[in-house]
Amino acid sequence: MSKKVAILAVNPVNGMGLFQYLEAFFENGIEYKTFAVADSKEIKTNSGVTLILDDVIAHLKGKEDEYDAVVFGCGDAVPVFRDNADKAYNQDMMAVLKAFGDKGKLLIGHCAAAMFFDQLGIADGKRVAQHPLAKPAIQKAKATDEKVEVDGNIYTAQDENAIWMMMPEVLKALK
Repeated sequence: MSKKVAILAVNPVNGMGLFQYLEAFFENGIEYKTFAVADSKEIKTNSGVTLILDDVIAHLKGKEDEYDAVVFGCGDAVPVFRDNADKAYNQDMMAVLKAFGDKGKLLIGHCAAAMFFDQLGIADGKRVAQHPLAKPAIQKAKATDEKVEVDGNIYTAQDENAIWMMMPEVLKALK
């Protein structure tokens, strides 16, 4: 039986990245549920397309044991987080990511995902791929110049253009 995945989507989310995860999981029979990192289930893509997700991040907090993996669907995560770090939904996102990491569950993401994993101390000593602009922010993990890194329970891609290279390993781990 395949594993169950919680997919976090920031607002705005990178549609190209998000849809790669959704399509791969759907086509491979992997159960997933989407969670908006926002006050409502309605978010937008970077290109302005409105999406209605399954639920909000607040309803995932404390229910991490119901899932085997979490995906961080990036978008304009860093500037939006910087301007809204004090919002409950961002605090919930950080708590959820930390809980998944502390439980040794699969952490999957692209772009700024590695930066958040590093900031939370859940990628310490692990090799991570991240957006080149985020590389200087990585302190405890090992930032590489690779397009994709898989190190233990951490699966990272440099950006949405590299997700497809990471997905075979992700799917293998989830089946």
